[in-house]
This record gives sequence, structure tokens and C-alpha cells, in this order.
Amino acid sequence: MSKRVVITGGSSGIGKSLSRLLAAKGWTVFCLSRTAPEVEGVKHLSVDLRDLEQVREALEQVGTFEALVNNAGVAYMSSIIDGDPKEWSEMWAVNVQALAYCAKISLPMFPENDGQIVNVSSMSGHRVPPSGGFYSPTKFAVKALTEALRLELRSRGSKVRVSSISPGFVDTPLLETYFRGREEQLEATKKEMNMLTDEDVALQIYRILETPSHIEVGDVSLRSVEQRV
Repeated sequence: MSKRVVITGGSSGIGKSLSRLLAAKGWTVFCLSRTAPEVEGVKHLSVDLRDLEQVREALEQVGTFEALVNNAGVAYMSSIIDGDPKEWSEMWAVNVQALAYCAKISLPMFPENDGQIVNVSSMSGHRVPPSGGFYSPTKFAVKALTEALRLELRSRGSKVRVSSISPGFVDTPLLETYFRGREEQLEATKKEMNMLTDEDVALQIYRILETPSHIEVGDVSLRSVEQRV
């Protein structure tokens, strides 16, 4: 019987590549996103991840599953000094609250005393980029949330594993949103380094999911050899 996995934000970028990879490996894949991933064999549930009840209804439709990959994310280079608070709110709601919603609701749906959660974070959750902005604080929150959940599970004797992966620059549509209005800088950055691809990150997530059940991976830092920080 194939393992069942829920991937949030699986309609493009890392999530879409991971959906394709896991489906090819024989997993039963459920994608929670606003738009369908258009990947053969992947079951799509349309949901606004910022809405707790929509998340609950979607996951109840899935039923029992072995793994959750919290991949959905939003990235704006929105300054704390003069950025748009609406962008802050969206990043916090998607990058942090939605991740917590999905984790909370998933736990009772895992097999008894088993299951895995992988949170897709960022190198911006380990250091603040020189440009600053509100995005990095949301990823620091993901790092703290991952560890807080792990400690809560251990205190209750649960063997559910919680991991995270922190990529550096990945050439996906998310990067285009982040560099919105600074397209020339993005093109220059792409020329300076051979960025990670979404397939690179998807492969590392797959390796986490395939780790033996007695091993819990903490956080995987992943970046191009040409990315300095």
C-alpha cells in the first residue's frame, strides 16, 4: 500500500516538483492549493490555507496520511520602515499561521504514534539578508515553530517526526515575486550564480521523507556553492 502525503502550495515551483517526484515514486499525493498542479496522478483540493476551517475540511477529505509537507509560502521584499503592512499580514498568514494550522489538524490524522512533517523554510530563517524586510522574520518564526512542535510532541511521548529544510536562492516564481520591481538585480544575480532548481530541493525533501523511522532530521541548509551567505 502506497504512502499518502499532503503537500501545501503544490501548484508550482518546489511543491509541483515534489508532487511529480513522489507520484513517480509510488506515493499517493494530495495537493492543497488554490490552483491545480497539473501533475498526473496528483489529487488536488482547492483551499485558502489562511482559513482554518477550509484547511480542516480539506484534510478531513484526505483522511489518514503519513506525511505533511508545509511548502506554501509568500515572499515580498517588504521593508519594515516603509513596506506595505498588507504584505506583512499575507506573509505571516501564509508562511507561519497556515503552517501551524496544517500541522495541528494533521496530527490526529497520522497513523498511531507515527507520521512526518517537513516544513519548507529558508536560509532567511537563519540570517537576515542585507536588504532586511519582513520576510526573514516569518522564516525565523518557522524555525521556532518547528522546534516548538518537536518539543511538544516529545513531551507527550509521540514519535511523529518534525523536520525543516532551508534553501537559499531557488529559481522559482517565488523569487520573481521577491524581486518585483528589481528585475535587473534578479537577472544579475542569476548570472552571478548557478541557483538551486526546484528539483534540487524536492529531491532533498524526498530524502528526508525516506529517512528510517528511528531518525529525525533537524534542519537541512541547502544552497548553491556560489551563494556566499
